[in-house]
Amino acid sequence: MSSASETTTPDVAQETKFSASGGFVSRLAALGCAVGFTSYQSGLLYLAGRTDRGLHIHQSAMPRPMGLRYDAKDGRLVLSAGGQILRFENVLRPGERANQIFDACFAPRIIHITGRLEGHDVGIGADGTPIFVNTRFNCLATVDPRDSFRAIWQPPFIDVIIDEDRCHLNGLAMREGQPAYATAVSRSNTIDGWRDRRADGGVVIDVATGQIVCEGLSMPHSPRLHNGILYVLNAGTGEFGRVALPDGTDGPGQFEPIAFCPGFLRGLSFAGDFAFVGLSKPRYNRFEGLALDDRLHAADSEAWCGVQVIDLTSGACLDWLRLDGPVAEIYDVEVFPGLTCPMAVSPNAPELPNLITHQDRAKAPPTEPSKI
Repeated sequence: MSSASETTTPDVAQETKFSASGGFVSRLAALGCAVGFTSYQSGLLYLAGRTDRGLHIHQSAMPRPMGLRYDAKDGRLVLSAGGQILRFENVLRPGERANQIFDACFAPRIIHITGRLEGHDVGIGADGTPIFVNTRFNCLATVDPRDSFRAIWQPPFIDVIIDEDRCHLNGLAMREGQPAYATAVSRSNTIDGWRDRRADGGVVIDVATGQIVCEGLSMPHSPRLHNGILYVLNAGTGEFGRVALPDGTDGPGQFEPIAFCPGFLRGLSFAGDFAFVGLSKPRYNRFEGLALDDRLHAADSEAWCGVQVIDLTSGACLDWLRLDGPVAEIYDVEVFPGLTCPMAVSPNAPELPNLITHQDRAKAPPTEPSKI
């Protein structure tokens, strides 16, 4: 396994040990994809691909990276990172390689300065505009040319757009360029009230109607729609599952577990009949007392950090990628269909000023971009 690193935190990058199941690389090859994940703890965006030498993990320094979304049609990558929303573009033409290895090179092209909104999940609207979860102000928001953000939706139980993390809104599921579902740790309408409802106050909300479509969850994260089915991570119990949506009868829908994963779950993406699920080691000063503790104890297991590949039919973990060392938490996971070995360039990379591309390159013979 080889690794490339471009980072302002060399100790973390060098001390982190990556290991993978024997079938992980061949799984990526069979699915025709790469996979990325973020860690605000390490300040790194990780892109896991494959070369003829096996697994290749590229690491890029980002300011507190969290929500990650890739638009394969446009080759666009959007990242919520600290007080910024960043838009990256794949600057390689078909057939080009960066550093003779990477078949995609995501360079930062637009940086929106939002301030520390504690942005979590991010989506890409139908017009290409980023939509993100503004956790600090309990709403979904988009960027604005003048203000830090423009609120576009708030849960019906939140009565005002205010600088108070009341319900810990965190997750966003998009449908055809529009927000479809959101997750919150509670329905609290008082500052920091969500912390008292971590065990069973979690909800999934239909954005269009404001209806609670699932409740009684423990710190839910990462709602995603795949093949018309709504999936969610019940992080406080370590369960990945689907939501049986309400059918018009009384009461909300039901959470149906598919698999238990040994970790606090955040980050979910799909390729075919497989889910890529992110696992973290819980911060026990904040997450102690959750059902996950008992599940791990009963299984005689410890939580670990990484990505598991879950078969949607059987619920079995077929492959995995694991991080050991100083990195104990990841936030988001994203599948990159059609890519073999991608890389991303940090906004602060010293190589970025010389990474110059232009449209007329298409009229010239292909040349390898400058070393990155």
